[in-house]
Amino acid sequence: MAEKHHDQQFLDYVVRSIVDHADDVSVDRKVDEMGVLLTLKVNPEDMGQIIGRNGGTAKSIRTLLRIVGMRNNARVNLKIDEPEGGRGPRPDRMRAASSQDVESVVDELKL
Repeated sequence: MAEKHHDQQFLDYVVRSIVDHADDVSVDRKVDEMGVLLTLKVNPEDMGQIIGRNGGTAKSIRTLLRIVGMRNNARVNLKIDEPEGGRGPRPDRMRAASSQDVESVVDELKL
């Protein structure tokens, strides 16, 4: 197995601490002329935990990775792989109202 670098180990540790499916976390590391690119893959059910409300968690993780990179004289960037098919419906969202539901509410309001 390839040696894990400090930035890769750090990201792996932080993400596994956040998600519910820690075994599905994988971090790929590539180095080019732009710096270090860490690509994160997680279980689709854990995407919300990684992104956070309004992207706050992802932004915080990126900030911490930049600090780790500065300590090692490297520019570290994070790419979060979105699962196939994009974002699906969240199970906790209410179902869309049908035209019958809307009509019944309107009828109740007419009293």
